[in-house]
Amino acid sequence: MPKFLFVYRNAAEMDMAPPSPEVMQQILAAWGKWLEQVAKNGNLVDGGDGLQPTGKMVRPGGVVSDGPFIESKELVGGYSIIQADSYDKAVVFAKTCPIQANGGWIEVRELAGYA
Repeated sequence: MPKFLFVYRNAAEMDMAPPSPEVMQQILAAWGKWLEQVAKNGNLVDGGDGLQPTGKMVRPGGVVSDGPFIESKELVGGYSIIQADSYDKAVVFAKTCPIQANGGWIEVRELAGYA
């Protein structure tokens, strides 16, 4: 069965003010419920994780710089790996993801299967 990478994205300005602890608990509960639904039929390969807003960029020649860059209009906030029979079925899972309730969106990419 094909595997799909769900890349969770947000507008850069959305990450400027973190939610209150109460709101964060509600968000995490919604994500937990969604992941549980995806896993129920064996479609969850890796629930993934969120990403910290910091990082490093490694370029050709070993040049390392801080990233992601603040001028970016989008930030990658996390990922999951889902298995589904087709892109269409993977998109069905993506449409029910709670990230959309907070203004985020999902990039769905099929894994090449090299590993």
